Amino acid sequence: MKIHEYQAKELLRKFDVPVLKSKVVFSAEEAGKIAFEEFVNHGSKAIVVKAQVHAGGRGKGIVHDINTNAEIKYNGKPLRGVNVLLNGDIAHQAYEIASKMLGNKLVTIQTGAAGSVVNRMLIEEGCSIAKEFYAGIVLDRQVGMNTIMVSTEGGVEIEKVAAETPEKILKEAIDPKIGLQGYQARRLAFGLV
Repeated sequence: MKIHEYQAKELLRKFDVPVLKSKVVFSAEEAGKIAFEEFVNHGSKAIVVKAQVHAGGRGKGIVHDINTNAEIKYNGKPLRGVNVLLNGDIAHQAYEIASKMLGNKLVTIQTGAAGSVVNRMLIEEGCSIAKEFYAGIVLDRQVGMNTIMVSTEGGVEIEKVAAETPEKILKEAIDPKIGLQGYQARRLAFGLV
């Protein structure tokens, strides 16, 4: 199953899991309007504008023109798939970034040179980050079960962690007949301490 980050956050909210305030947008005009009305007007000093494509590594990915394949620049630097906006008119910056990103392709380590076309973006409130963790659920075809993976190495490429320091990734295979068990959740959680 492939879902976008904003869809995952909607599911988490549905089950009362606390997540940062965010809103999906589909046009540059909507990005500027939402950034201003939903975030700036409510006191947000920082927002994060994120491409919504089915690929990891969006923060390191670079936006390319869909027709020429040339890198798109923003403020003289390659435009990334995730942009933290802290200073100045952040609503206008969200508009500018969306106008350059939407309809073009994001090239990441997972998409390869073909990239993925950005048709939607997520605008999210910014926050201070004390510590990042990685958590994911994948189908492990070797054991025929979903496997939960966690690591203290959040905010980096998990593929690189797996290759260079695999001991930093904790895994629990989930038997589909009985689901995630409490002892498995505890083992993962205590392993992150």
